[in-house]
Amino acid sequence: MRKSTRVLTFGICGLVLTGVAGAQIKQLIKIVGIWEIVKRFGPDIDKGFNKLVKRSESATNTTKVVPIITAGLTNKRNAIGMVQVSGPKAAVAKVKSVAQIEENVLGVKIRALIPTEKDSFSGTPTPIDQVGVTGIVDVKL
Repeated sequence: MRKSTRVLTFGICGLVLTGVAGAQIKQLIKIVGIWEIVKRFGPDIDKGFNKLVKRSESATNTTKVVPIITAGLTNKRNAIGMVQVSGPKAAVAKVKSVAQIEENVLGVKIRALIPTEKDSFSGTPTPIDQVGVTGIVDVKL
C-alpha cells in the first residue's frame, strides 16, 4: 500500500472511530486528493497555465505547480488548492508549497502568498526570494 493511501486510510478510520462528522471526512479526502493531484498531474497543470497565458519557459526562468495552503487568522477560513509559481530555476526548484495567509487590518483584508520550502506551516513561513505566484486554483474545504 502506498504511503498516501495508508495516510488516507488511517485518517478516515481515525475520524470514523472518534465520531467525526462526514463533512470532516470530505475535507481530509480533499486535502489528500489535492496533494496527490499536484504530485501526479502538476507538470500537466503547469503546461495548461503556461498555455493559458501564452508563457514559454526560458533558460533562466521556469514555472511549477505546487499545493497552496490557506489559513485564515481572523476569519478561520481554511482551504487547499494549487498554484503556479514562477522565477529563477534554482529558486523554483526549492518550492514545495505556497502558504496563503489572510488577516483583516483596519477593516481591509490582506492576503499574502508565500512560496516556501515546507509542505506544512504554522505561524508565518519563510518566503523563497525571487519566486512569485502566477496562477491559482483554490478548492474551499
